[in-house]
Amino acid sequence: MSKQVVMYTKPTCPFCTAAERLFRSKGVDFAVIDIAAEPERRDEMIERSGRRTVPQIFIGDEHVGGFDDLDALDQEGALDRMLGL
Repeated sequence: MSKQVVMYTKPTCPFCTAAERLFRSKGVDFAVIDIAAEPERRDEMIERSGRRTVPQIFIGDEHVGGFDDLDALDQEGALDRMLGL
């Protein structure tokens, strides 16, 4: 069973789009929290991640980071293990 993936994003963010594309290519469902549409969720993102930029990605309760971090995990082969694939 795969873990829940949650991603804080903004519609104009190319790294958010790249992260979404990567998850879709793996057949992984993910929840998107758009901090432009829900600005009150930005503080929640900062509190959870310690970062102010998007995307901020969580797999289960684990903070992955942004797209560069996600891509590095994928290149290492660690992302599939984290996702339970």
